Amino acid sequence: MDDLFGAGRDGAAAPEDDGDAGESGDSRRVSPRSPLAVRMRPRTLDDVVGQQHLLGQGSPLRQLAAGTDATGPAGPSSLILWGPPGTGKTTLAHVIAKGPGRKFVELSAITAGVKDVRRVMDEALTARDLFKTTTVLFLDEIHRFNKAQQDALLPGVENRWVVLVAATTENPSFSVVSPLLSRSLLLTLKPLTDADIEGLLVRAATDERGLGGRVELDDEALAHLVRLSGGDARRALTALEAAAGVAFGDADDVDAAAEVIEGIAAGTAEEAAPVKIELKHTERALDVASVRYDRAGDQHYDVASAFIKSIRGSDVDAALHYLARMLEAGEDPRFVARRIVISAAEDVGMADPTALQTAVAAAQAVQLIGMPEGRIILAEAVVHLATAPKSNAAYMGINQAIADVRAGLGNGIPAHLRDAHYPGSKQLGHGKGYKYAHDAPHSVATQQYPPDDLVGRNYYEPTANGAERDIATRLERLRRIIRGK
Repeated sequence: MDDLFGAGRDGAAAPEDDGDAGESGDSRRVSPRSPLAVRMRPRTLDDVVGQQHLLGQGSPLRQLAAGTDATGPAGPSSLILWGPPGTGKTTLAHVIAKGPGRKFVELSAITAGVKDVRRVMDEALTARDLFKTTTVLFLDEIHRFNKAQQDALLPGVENRWVVLVAATTENPSFSVVSPLLSRSLLLTLKPLTDADIEGLLVRAATDERGLGGRVELDDEALAHLVRLSGGDARRALTALEAAAGVAFGDADDVDAAAEVIEGIAAGTAEEAAPVKIELKHTERALDVASVRYDRAGDQHYDVASAFIKSIRGSDVDAALHYLARMLEAGEDPRFVARRIVISAAEDVGMADPTALQTAVAAAQAVQLIGMPEGRIILAEAVVHLATAPKSNAAYMGINQAIADVRAGLGNGIPAHLRDAHYPGSKQLGHGKGYKYAHDAPHSVATQQYPPDDLVGRNYYEPTANGAERDIATRLERLRRIIRGK
């Protein structure tokens, strides 16, 4: 499965599943040896972490979980859940399957084929007609099914032999066939927030199905686990369990640590004071050092400042370090991309006009493909900018022009440049004497363009760096012709 799992507050976890082609035909209690994420699987929608935009009273999910149709007698009762890993797609399917008169069957698009789908449909029809039981078919990674395999689902969905709950991490508009989309409700799951993950970890540390209050998470360890989770609930719970194993004893004694964790889950662990999980435990368990970085505090601004100043100073290695530091700390890559675009215009400018093109392309590509691959694109843009010739001439030019405007300079517009298209404009002298630049040699005419009080004022002063060397020579000739000197 590629997702999970809010966390439950009480009661037994959902049954484990087995069977051919991923089908779950029988139920059994979750073993204490089951991963923490499985033990903490919710029993009801109220226990699910996050996705509150889908869980309001009367919502399709609420109705399906209660055993009623999602949209009334005439509407579809199947769902397509679209969202990133670890946001609760599998969990929602299990909760829906707990409704009255339900049978849960699970298939994976990685291993199942048309034959498996047809078998499930036949069994579902029998269960409905003979036993008044509704089959909930959970199909994970539906985007991996080809058109023929997806078409095999249509009779069962259209005739309501099954309630299909299909999960995908890819845009269903491109990966799911139109007939199936039109017969299903498409629900978009959002990444879990830091607050969602934090609440989930705290609950797992105290819940009897989790670590039973036998551990305490200090603030630094909790923040580290939240950062490393990347909004993925399963990843967060797996990391917590690993850190608890380290905290309970010698990190080298893996068997002893596992025995303690299993004893807590089974309720057979001896009474003892809670063990504190500290930052050093999470670092040792996950083999990832904590990055000292506060996205809402000084570190956010200090590292971003050092990042931009390293690009401006042409230190590509330092720039890459600060880039890695931000990304590893969980900084929003879109924030980083925006800073790179600004740097391209402010610090590289016309010394290398292609730098801005690279920066904008990087920002768009990061939004298109996301992380972790987005780090490669951001790194390429950083290398381009840091190694490019630098010029802030355009930046300084607009600042000086704005300063003059704010000082009240630039009175009026020369009459020959004013709009001469509306009736009566010519009587006001608009456009009189205007020289059409393309009629002049090299398409450059001698003519006044700025207001009278700004004639001769230079705002853009190109450097001798990179492409601006050639621009400076050309600009000098242009100004001589335009100003008639």
